[in-house]
Amino acid sequence: MNRVISQIRKELAQFSRDRLTVALALLLPLAMLLIYGYAIRLESKNISLAVQDWDQTPLSRSYIERLYATGQFVPAPMVGSSPLTALDQGKAQATVVIPLHFARDLRAGSTTVQVLVDGTDVNNARVIQNSLKGVTNFFIQSLPDFSRPEGIVARTRIWFNPGRKESLYIVPGIFAVVLWVFPSMLTAIAVVREKEQGTAIQVYASDLSSMEWLLGKGIAYWIVAVAEAAVVMLVALVLFGLKLQTGPGLLLLGTGIYLGAAVCFGLFVGARTGNQNGAVQGTAIVGFLTSFLLSGFIYRLENIPFPLSLVSNIIPARYYILLTRDAFLRGAGWSGVGIVPLVILGIGLVLFIAATKILKRMEISDS
Repeated sequence: MNRVISQIRKELAQFSRDRLTVALALLLPLAMLLIYGYAIRLESKNISLAVQDWDQTPLSRSYIERLYATGQFVPAPMVGSSPLTALDQGKAQATVVIPLHFARDLRAGSTTVQVLVDGTDVNNARVIQNSLKGVTNFFIQSLPDFSRPEGIVARTRIWFNPGRKESLYIVPGIFAVVLWVFPSMLTAIAVVREKEQGTAIQVYASDLSSMEWLLGKGIAYWIVAVAEAAVVMLVALVLFGLKLQTGPGLLLLGTGIYLGAAVCFGLFVGARTGNQNGAVQGTAIVGFLTSFLLSGFIYRLENIPFPLSLVSNIIPARYYILLTRDAFLRGAGWSGVGIVPLVILGIGLVLFIAATKILKRMEISDS
C-alpha cells in the first residue's frame, strides 16, 4: 500500500509541475461545457414562414397573427406568385397559402389551408408540420362563433420541466461527455509518457507490480478528475440554473464511480498504445464519439440502429446520463436509478483488469 501511495504522490507532483497541463485539464472541460450548453438546441425556433393570403379578410389576418404569435415562426417574404418559389430559393422553410373565401367557408363549416414545408431537414420538417397543425387547431377552437362537438378534450401538462428549459436536458448530458473524455485522455497520456521515456521498463525491473503501478496512476488522476467534475458542475449550477431534485448522495457516489471508470478507460488505452498521439486519438475519437452518439445524449437510444444498439449497452456514459438527468430533472433517486453505479462499476473493473493483463504481458516480454 505504501508503494501505491508513493506512486500517487509522484504522479500528482508531476501533474502539478506542468502548469499547461493543469490549465488545460480545467479550462478545456469548461470550454466544452459552455460551447455545448449554449450552442446545442433541440427545439426549432426562428423558422422562416411565408404566408400568401388570397382572402384578405379580418379573419385571415387574425389567423396569420396567430401563426407568428407563437414565437416559433418569423415572417419571410413571398417571392413571385407561386408559393414554391420562396422554398426553392431558400427564402422560407414553409409556406402557408390561405385560399379565397377562407373566412366565409370557415364560418360555413370547414375550409382548407395549403401548407408547403421544406423537407430537406426531415426532423425540422416534422416539427414545422406539427407546429402549424397545433396553431391551426388552437385558432379554430378560439373562434367564438365556430360550432363544433367537444368530444374528448386533452388537458396536457408537462411534468418535471414545465418551463421547457432545454438546458435542464442538455447540460446534465454534457456532464457525461466531458467527465468521460478529459479524465481518460489525461490518464492515457500519463501512461504513454512513461512508455515513451522508458521509465516503464524501470518499473518492471523493480518490485512494483503492474497492478500497483496502474493503481497509483489511476487514483492520482481520479483525484484530478474529481477536481474537474467539481469545477464543471459548480459553473453549470451558476450559469444554467441547475438545481438538485433529490439528495446529493447518489449523484456523488455515481460521479465518483463514473470518474473511476473513465480513468480505467484511459489506463486501458494508454496500455494499448505506444505514443501520445495514439492515446489522444483513442480517447478523443473512441471515447468522445461513443459517449456523444451512443449514450442518449442527443439521440434517443431507441433510434440507434442494430448492431450499434448493442454497443450502446457497454457505454458508461449511457448510464451516467440517466443518473444526472434524474438528479437535476426527475428526482426519483435510489428507487429509480440506484442500480446505475453498480453497472458503471462493473464496466470500470473490466477495463482495469484488461489494462493490467496488457501490462503484465509487456512485463514478461521485456524481462
